[in-house]
Amino acid sequence: MVALLASASVLLSACSSDDGGAPGERSSASPAASSPAASPSPSADLAPAKGSVEVVKTLTDSLASPWGLAALPGGDLLVGSRDEATITLVDGESGRKTLLGSVPGVSPSGEGGLLGLAVAPTFGADHLIYAYFTTESDNRVARLLYDERKPAGQRLGAPDTILRGIPKGSVHNGGRIAFGPDRMLYVGTGETGDTGLAQDKDSPAGKILRMTPDGEPVHGNPEADSVVYTYGHRNVQGLAWDRGKQLWAAEFGQDTWDELNRVEPGKNYGWPEAEGEQGKSGFVDPVAQWKTSEASPSGIAYAEGSIWMAGLRGERLWRIPLSGRADGAPLAEPQSFLEGKYGRLRTVLAAGGAGLWLVTSNTDGRGTPKKGDDRILLLKVR
Repeated sequence: MVALLASASVLLSACSSDDGGAPGERSSASPAASSPAASPSPSADLAPAKGSVEVVKTLTDSLASPWGLAALPGGDLLVGSRDEATITLVDGESGRKTLLGSVPGVSPSGEGGLLGLAVAPTFGADHLIYAYFTTESDNRVARLLYDERKPAGQRLGAPDTILRGIPKGSVHNGGRIAFGPDRMLYVGTGETGDTGLAQDKDSPAGKILRMTPDGEPVHGNPEADSVVYTYGHRNVQGLAWDRGKQLWAAEFGQDTWDELNRVEPGKNYGWPEAEGEQGKSGFVDPVAQWKTSEASPSGIAYAEGSIWMAGLRGERLWRIPLSGRADGAPLAEPQSFLEGKYGRLRTVLAAGGAGLWLVTSNTDGRGTPKKGDDRILLLKVR
């Protein structure tokens, strides 16, 4: 059960245990010159205290180790295979799959491989796709040209690396990427099991990074010459913005608490000195936290006034209704859905209005695949 370590006025942010560690381990429109401003949602826009989830349909199935998911402007989806290093186009209506191609240079191993995907906000003009992936030497972010005129399997251009040198490991590679309301690229990384990297502001590991679409530091970052936006993270797995343009992040804890964090530039989220709510000076406590057996959070999305968080080890979808309060405290206790019904849940993506796309993760070597795994589900939520 979700632990709320304070009254409704002070709910902590969640720290998630590695989905995820090694086997046996417990596991925009605003100018680039400023950070995206957060503003609380009007009370009329608040979610109800209790929500609901309806599985509308299975869009597609038989996916191999799906991880990253991104939506094209027309409503079709891109899904990446962590272990096969391929990107596939999924028709948003029929679910028909078309292989776009492989991403060269990917070296899948452990929790590494082809991880997060993002579509450039300028996609209509430049047709660029962004990917976070593990190579033989590092984790990196690259962009690839998508040319739909070419034959299936040959539609991806060569990767143009915009950021290299993110430490890699058999665990804790992070990997979630997303463009924010400010049209800047945000990247969640892990500390690769080397806990000290999370507090080292000269290392990109154990951080949330903010950069231009070319991989350069953004004017308005905490340090002008650095892409580091926040630090003290163990393994960031989910990034999403609410209606007020506030950034939220989910991450794995170690043995005790998984976390949902309200992200503010320059802040220290505590790892390895703090896991979950500790109340230690200089560290930001999570807004909500979960026992590691109930979450191991991966992707998150915002819809209908709530953050929706996919759980790997917990095999459920969590709903965290937002209050719009300055301290980020949820409106009500988080609520879980679909427990055990579809196995491990990897990625969740807003589908517009009350819709959510949800990706299962049972073919990644840690799940128990059933016939048809893995799949993309369309949900209706409130």
